[in-house]
Amino acid sequence: MVMPLKPDAPESVRRQWTLLGVILTLLGLLGHLFAARALGGTHIAFRDHIAGFLLIALITGAIIFALGSRFWRGRYDVSLLVFGAVQALFGLFVYVERFHVHRYTG
Repeated sequence: MVMPLKPDAPESVRRQWTLLGVILTLLGLLGHLFAARALGGTHIAFRDHIAGFLLIALITGAIIFALGSRFWRGRYDVSLLVFGAVQALFGLFVYVERFHVHRYTG
């Protein structure tokens, strides 16, 4: 027997998960911005880190929302929460990896 797919979560839970997804996405962006500032804070560092964040967001967003339309149809709050979690993890990774960047001192 096939179970019908319908959004059955209360509206307050959906709103909280959406808000948490947005907050996690912003934390991911902050990880990129803090890494750019730690690497000198130049215009080029900020430009490259913001471009990297957008590129990661486009690629992972397309994958997550495609999976979301397959597995949790109609639950965009879940997709946004997963997207935010992935962005926060990437932001943390970029921030931590800044300690491993070696500057050329010629």
